Amino acid sequence: MNVRLVLGDQLNRDISSLDDVNRTNDVIMLCEVAEEATYVKHHQKKLVFIFSAMRHFAEALRTDGFQVHYVSIDEAGNSGSFGSELKRAVERYKPDKVIVTEASEYRVLEDMKSWQKTLGVMVEIRPDKRFLCSHKGFKDWAKGRKQLRMEYFYRELRKSYQILMDGDSPIGGQWNYDADNKKPLPETVNIPQTYRLAPDAITQTVIKMVSERFLDHFGDIDDFHYAATRKQALDALNQFVETRLSLFGDYQDAMLQNEPWLFHSHISLYLNCGLLLPMDCIKLAEEAYHNQQAPINAVEGFIRQIVGWREFVRGVYWLYMPEYAKRNSLDAQRHLPEFYWSGQTKMNCVAQCVKETKQQAYAHHIQRLMVLGNFALLAGIHPDEVNEWYLLVYADAYEWVELPNVTGMALFADGGLLASKPYAASGAYINKMSNYCKNCHYNVKAKYGESACPFNYLYWHFLI
Repeated sequence: MNVRLVLGDQLNRDISSLDDVNRTNDVIMLCEVAEEATYVKHHQKKLVFIFSAMRHFAEALRTDGFQVHYVSIDEAGNSGSFGSELKRAVERYKPDKVIVTEASEYRVLEDMKSWQKTLGVMVEIRPDKRFLCSHKGFKDWAKGRKQLRMEYFYRELRKSYQILMDGDSPIGGQWNYDADNKKPLPETVNIPQTYRLAPDAITQTVIKMVSERFLDHFGDIDDFHYAATRKQALDALNQFVETRLSLFGDYQDAMLQNEPWLFHSHISLYLNCGLLLPMDCIKLAEEAYHNQQAPINAVEGFIRQIVGWREFVRGVYWLYMPEYAKRNSLDAQRHLPEFYWSGQTKMNCVAQCVKETKQQAYAHHIQRLMVLGNFALLAGIHPDEVNEWYLLVYADAYEWVELPNVTGMALFADGGLLASKPYAASGAYINKMSNYCKNCHYNVKAKYGESACPFNYLYWHFLI
């Protein structure tokens, strides 16, 4: 018999560690461990989401006739780490081998590589097939290139998988419709509700546990409404396609005060923990285009986030780790301001984005990049502190996706390995793409002086 360990971001029956699972003999193991919950103080809602999704996944496996060994974080005897919990399981079940899917984060994969020696049993580490591009595939694509640019990688994947293609040409005649996706949002537009689900008994138990055990962690725990099962995540995806995808393209870069959800999909947390697979999203979006439910700029923009950026940042992460995590090409040395935790700042845009992050463990990509990331770039905040903040505050954040997006895209701390230029902007950009400036203490038109928008003089200081 085999023990098959499934991690908390691998919650899918199609994960490689479960490919040939034997219902009669094998044991599927999931464990909540303090080491993973506290290596950074993850947002309370993030912990609720992951633990609830894990428990629901385990319950579905049991219902389907599998033997499940589940260790909850508050269980007596929980030793607090993957390695030590596996040791207890090996002593109990005496398996022929332990089978795992490779971890998505470098530090966990390095730990995995030591398990065979410490456990005294064969450990088989299988590749993670949930992604469209393998580690080798990305390495082969990157070999010999002077610069790695997402656009060219994205085109190759589109061709390989025949996504939005007409033979060898992109549908619509263009590969990229980003120029059509930068419209400010009219304040009169009707914004559909995001997916909401009342917590069931399992989630309510997790909420109580997290509120007691992780009280000192960042974030609000009230009003938890995220999906916790694959079926629910698919429902959330379908709701996005039916009610928000058609205008996602036009307004994906827009921001509106007190409107955190807008026309975005809010599914990255489900993708990154395994409840959804990339092709679930891609095929549904393609169908929406062919059925004339959504225009090409919306569908292509959504697909590019998954086929382009998501796959590209993963490739960059594994190509350059572990050295990538130490990069600080602009020699940024300042500490992260306290208002990234409290939201107490007179800069209304920053206050709004921090408030919504604290409430939801979510902010959309322009809030993350062009407000919170932009300020950290312009102010010269040390990448270590910025990376830690992003990793712990967002429910979809795992190091493989967070680190390249912050170090490479937001901070340009990798010296241009991921992005062609710094994503630096003055207050004028924020004023164009949002209504934040209308309710701000500072004057977005002023370049200097006490009343001037800090983004303005920080921007010019950065350029100089």
